[in-house]
Amino acid sequence: MPDALDLLLTRRSIPAVNLGDPGPDAEQLRRLLTIGARVPDHGKLAPWRFIVFQGDARTEAGEALCALRLAREPDLDAAQQEQERTRLSRAPLVIGVVSTASQHAKIPVWEQELSAGAVCMNLATAAHALGFVSQWLTEWYAHDAEAAALLGLRDGERFAGFIHIGTPKEPPFERPRPDIDALTTHWSKD
Repeated sequence: MPDALDLLLTRRSIPAVNLGDPGPDAEQLRRLLTIGARVPDHGKLAPWRFIVFQGDARTEAGEALCALRLAREPDLDAAQQEQERTRLSRAPLVIGVVSTASQHAKIPVWEQELSAGAVCMNLATAAHALGFVSQWLTEWYAHDAEAAALLGLRDGERFAGFIHIGTPKEPPFERPRPDIDALTTHWSKD
């Protein structure tokens, strides 16, 4: 396993369509979720939860999304229907991270939402540490109330993202990264 800094410097997103088997086993999934939950959480609210899509559940969820799109767009062509059917079956494991942020007397909703985002990043980093690759996605169904409800959201919840995890079908590649100097200022009183 790479040391912590190398791990962070070498983590890459791989498009979900390029993820295959094997995926995490039950023990690795438990470990991923445990690491995912080890994030800053002001007030110890745990303002997030997980929805796991594995095995046949991935296909069933895709069929439900396809049916919803077809009800709205009856002329959806075969390629678009196939895309909907496979939304959650591209990778062997998809973890939906749900933000359960709500009004609190001391903890702003924004901090709770950031905590859910940190869960997503922890999952992606933990997947890399376990020898897998991942992609954090929020596609149309993450923002569509009816689709999100089909996938298990409750009232007042939002998807922070879907973390697709598997084994790469192709080697990871480096993409251009931001110029850190251009993004950094050092505050001073003068």
